[in-house]
Amino acid sequence: MGKNPSASMPEGIFRPDGIIEYQEGAVVSRTLVNTVSGTVTVFAFDADQGLSEHTAPFDALVHVLEGAADVRIGGVSHVLEAGECIMMPAGVPHALKAVERFKMQLTMIKEKEGHNA
Repeated sequence: MGKNPSASMPEGIFRPDGIIEYQEGAVVSRTLVNTVSGTVTVFAFDADQGLSEHTAPFDALVHVLEGAADVRIGGVSHVLEAGECIMMPAGVPHALKAVERFKMQLTMIKEKEGHNA
């Protein structure tokens, strides 16, 4: 299997929560897949860290790998714990904040232009 030059996918079997480490007072990320079809990125948020409210042009699936996060979508707060997921719809303002240190995998699927599923 050839390597994708736009990704940093580990070889073989891996755990997404094990490929990124927390950094004090920071949010860090590692993009595993970056193609025209979408992206898969793993994030580690230190306690009280977050991403301010923003919108994205595509639907995105948040999967909390460890810890707990407050995911605010369209002004509604959702507290997610390890193993839980939530969809963030395209164009809807959203923000994330660590309730405690947490790691998540974000999968963004880009719909092909002119293609309806």
